[in-house]
Amino acid sequence: MLSGRRRVFSSSRPRKRSWFKEIDLVLWGIPLALSLLAGILIASTQRQADYADWYQHWLSAAVGLGLALLLARLPLDRLKTLLLPIYGLIVVSLIAVRLVGTSALGAQRWISIGGFHVQPSEFAKLAAILLLAGVLSRFPIERPIDLLRPSGVILIPWFLVFIQPDLGTSLVFGVVLLVMLFWAGMSLRWVVLLLSPLAAALLAGTLPLALLGWIPLMGWLAYRSLPWRWPGVALAVGIQGLFALLTPYLWAHGLKDYQRDRLVLFLDPSKDPLGGGYHLLQSKVGIGSGGLWGTGLMHGQLTKLQFIPEQHTDFIFSALGEETGYVGSMLVVVGFIALMGRLLQIAGKARTDFESLVVVGIGAMVMFQVVVNIFMTIGLGPVTGIPLPWMSYGRSAMLVNFIALGLCASVLRRSRSSQGGW
Repeated sequence: MLSGRRRVFSSSRPRKRSWFKEIDLVLWGIPLALSLLAGILIASTQRQADYADWYQHWLSAAVGLGLALLLARLPLDRLKTLLLPIYGLIVVSLIAVRLVGTSALGAQRWISIGGFHVQPSEFAKLAAILLLAGVLSRFPIERPIDLLRPSGVILIPWFLVFIQPDLGTSLVFGVVLLVMLFWAGMSLRWVVLLLSPLAAALLAGTLPLALLGWIPLMGWLAYRSLPWRWPGVALAVGIQGLFALLTPYLWAHGLKDYQRDRLVLFLDPSKDPLGGGYHLLQSKVGIGSGGLWGTGLMHGQLTKLQFIPEQHTDFIFSALGEETGYVGSMLVVVGFIALMGRLLQIAGKARTDFESLVVVGIGAMVMFQVVVNIFMTIGLGPVTGIPLPWMSYGRSAMLVNFIALGLCASVLRRSRSSQGGW
């Protein structure tokens, strides 16, 4: 498990600080700045539209900020008794999406509640992180069989999200699981073995001959790292072979047509410039047209003329690139990197393993979405439908991101108070 941390508690009564001094400028300032900037960019994308709801981005941020401030005052340990009920409620809501959900853009992901469309898959990510942190903090990963509990926690929401279908969000669950397992003390070799079937599937579809080297390599790694050597080798090699054999079937029947198009066209979007490759081509043109300094906020011509469909959601980074240029885009990227660094600091100083794992899970969730979204908009990855945190338009995603921020702030507050800060 996580290495033990010794705390030195001050015998004197902690001095209270002013409200302003309690605010962590990186943890709170960066998300708030991103939300404010995104509201302007969303307004820019709607200049020629028949509707204007960009202000709802700021309203969602304001509600989310209020929830975050409340959660920041709540010790995270008090949530432990609610982990299973929260998780169960989210699972029920994901099932309800399948039964009575609202469809849009070829997917059934929303539930209509009081006139508002709620996306349970966004809340499912946070619920899974909380329960997974509770499981890993109580049951350390010492044997391969210990992986069954955390894998089970992730498998249920992952499957329910995958069949919506929402391939992008389902990938978040897998990344969160691997990062939290590693942070909880699982060997890096085991992480590689867990990822190896995915690599085998990719090789089977792209470079089949490479499997002749990959499968024996994974067998050797299993022999060196698993407690039961030869059975482990047989299991590792068998799983690699199974995934390699199933790849053609899963490609043909496990994915929707538009999902296959997205995975193929990002390699060469010019094959279908007016269809599946249109988003990627126009996104790269928009970002490139911004040059070094950009055209200025609310002055992007490609953004104004709505050359990029759904630009205010998944492709908001293209509007950023056009209107703020390379400099503005890099400042946003640096801001996300700084936020991730701060989350790692908070996780490292957390008072309990549970709190540390929650922060790391949130960090993995946020940064994976950042990397995939930006790579998608600049043509280095397929279109997956993953939003850019605090910037893409979406009420559910905004609320979840701020709730996650409040949980991290709660951990920071507790770690500071234990050191005599608050």
